[in-house]
Amino acid sequence: MEYSIQELSRLSGVTTRTLRWYDQIGLLKPSRVAESGYRYYGGAEVDRLQDILYYRALGVELARIKECLDDPSFDRLAALRNHLAALEAERERLEQLIRSVKDTIGAEERNEIMSDEQKFEAFKQRAIAHNEKVYGAETRAKYGDKEVDDDYIARVKTQIRANELKSAQ
Repeated sequence: MEYSIQELSRLSGVTTRTLRWYDQIGLLKPSRVAESGYRYYGGAEVDRLQDILYYRALGVELARIKECLDDPSFDRLAALRNHLAALEAERERLEQLIRSVKDTIGAEERNEIMSDEQKFEAFKQRAIAHNEKVYGAETRAKYGDKEVDDDYIARVKTQIRANELKSAQ
């Protein structure tokens, strides 16, 4: 199917001004431009716009998106799988924050005092995940898998004890 710039704008939620900008910077070229100057987009361009929007949703800059999509070795299926993994990780992070806010509201409403560990657990889990991603290989190489895993297990046990104390209240 072929879409005019207006139709693609309505379909995607991207403004025509943005589509023109993407054309100007070479990020999303129309499949054809009519003699009248109207831009038309085909299936490949629709797929590329979807990819652009996925990357934008993850906070990737336009120049970097262009590099990725223009790379001859670009694998759309692998990119989609990576997007899914990133979105699922973000969902988990948001769920942890929502649980933390709900727990805090509940404690406030019941006039209870939350443990300091409970107050920061959602933030700490994100920091642990970030540190594992960024420094995990270096830390494991320096201290060994067992020490790193034992430390993680100790943290999980602390969280379980905090949750048990919370449920007992």
